Amino acid sequence: MLFPNLKLIFFLLITISYTARSEQISDKINPEVFNINTQNKNIKLKEERKPVTSDNWMVVTANPQASVVAGKILEKGGTAVDAMISAQLVLGLVEPESSGLGGGAFLVYFDNNKKEVITLDGRETAPLLVKEDLFQDSNGNPLKFFDAVVGGKSVGTPGTPALLEESYKRWGKTKWPLLFKDAINLSKNGFVISKKLSSSITRSKNSLSKFKNTKKYFLPNNVPLRAGSIHINKNYADTLLAFANSGAKVFYNGEISNDIISSVNNVKINPGSLSHKDLLNYKVIERKPVCSKYRNYEICGMGPPSSGALTISQILGMIERYNISELGPNNPDTWRIIGDASRLAFADRDAYIADTDFVYVPIKELTDQTYINKRAKFLNSKNKIEKVKAGNLISKSSSSWNEDISLELPSTSHISIVDKYGNALSMTSTIENGFGSRLMTNGGFLLNNELTDFSFKSFKNGKKIANNIAPGKRPRSSMAPTIILKNNKPVYILGSPGGSNIIGYVINAVVSLIDWKMNVQEAASIPHGINKYGTYYLEKNTFLSEIRPSLEAMNYKVKLKEFSSGLNIILINDKLYGGSDHRREGIAIGN
Repeated sequence: MLFPNLKLIFFLLITISYTARSEQISDKINPEVFNINTQNKNIKLKEERKPVTSDNWMVVTANPQASVVAGKILEKGGTAVDAMISAQLVLGLVEPESSGLGGGAFLVYFDNNKKEVITLDGRETAPLLVKEDLFQDSNGNPLKFFDAVVGGKSVGTPGTPALLEESYKRWGKTKWPLLFKDAINLSKNGFVISKKLSSSITRSKNSLSKFKNTKKYFLPNNVPLRAGSIHINKNYADTLLAFANSGAKVFYNGEISNDIISSVNNVKINPGSLSHKDLLNYKVIERKPVCSKYRNYEICGMGPPSSGALTISQILGMIERYNISELGPNNPDTWRIIGDASRLAFADRDAYIADTDFVYVPIKELTDQTYINKRAKFLNSKNKIEKVKAGNLISKSSSSWNEDISLELPSTSHISIVDKYGNALSMTSTIENGFGSRLMTNGGFLLNNELTDFSFKSFKNGKKIANNIAPGKRPRSSMAPTIILKNNKPVYILGSPGGSNIIGYVINAVVSLIDWKMNVQEAASIPHGINKYGTYYLEKNTFLSEIRPSLEAMNYKVKLKEFSSGLNIILINDKLYGGSDHRREGIAIGN
């Protein structure tokens, strides 16, 4: 069983439901969609690797409390964006270790009226006062990662509040304050502490204890919040009420912004340099989506500063030259091809991909078919490619930049939604490391540590690193919200949390769906094989463990490990089909 106490979840669902049956009827809500029996049924379907089906709308999030709230919005005629906003507000409460108002996000949206994919960049920005040696010691050596994470130094300007507002202005329909109602009620009346949150607190107890607000909230009486217990966050309710009444400006020019700046700059451990100017200057940026062909499909996602869609495009372009459909998921050669294609693409990623407002990123060159063919030829070998390096691109970037030195850890969340109007949405949000900077504002939300996604060094071999830190720059990310189209219509909506492993998770899902014809739940739960830099990581206690000797015979160093992916996938076909990664607590809900 995925949840420790289903009675508590039932209590919660009752709390966040409209208080009377008559009100449900008047609001045209189908209560059967949201009752505990439905939740249990959908959990069982996930365990059995069967998708949830629906006719009108579908939502898949990382937490059942968020899925229920989003579903209520969709059931009442709200748009995919309306539902996303409600879900994200709840995720910031119930899954604060993964995302929230103090972080950032990438949104990929299919507008059914315009019949086009639109992408919005809500990534955090580096403070204007930041210096390129931010994460270096007095000798110019990179700091140890966690020495840089904890405190104010790692905090970038939050982008999520602005993204929620901007997406609503474009595609929202439900009255803005109503989108906050359930999240406010949950904050005031109590929400269920999940097993994931409780275990995350336990693992991070030491760093969470360093700051008064953080310790008081997550470790009352020095004890981690217990899974299944009911918890209240009144400060978060107050923040949401201000957000509902005044919009995102309260985060960028108001009392909340003052608190954010004070939390970052006045902390004793690693004080930062965030300013009012940083907050006032923050803008959501619409960027051109990166779309590429794979088999008979078009794979669309977020362009730089996300490396997700571009790296995925390269990997799929290389493996498309090989018949992995016939080889199948149990064949070691399949994983040799996928693994080495990933290594080749990651070498290019580390060398060339960064914020396009600061660095020329050779998107066309990296996805050029001649170049992809050249890179794919390395995969002809029967064994592991021994030496992998970035390709020599004839572009103005290749002579100026060098590969990055950075670490991107998994603490993200993903939402996939299709509404009854035919709009589709894929959004991945983050605060970077688990619990971000560990700084909790007086407003009841954590602040990100996204600046540690930049390279800790500025130069390598005399060349500046593309993903170096600079004032106002957005750090590179692996977040890869994805919409897959066929004949210009959305077919699959997907994405995953997971740091730099996100790219591998999405690749595994795409191949499972398109090449191996798996249903969305099977694809969400596919065992993972991830190879970014040479060592092949295979998921423990799965069929992939059995191919370890074969990969070792191909000269790979192989390690078995557990993965914490959180793939959330929707298929649009005769019906809507939803699947949620069995490794996490999320569920699909539809009607």
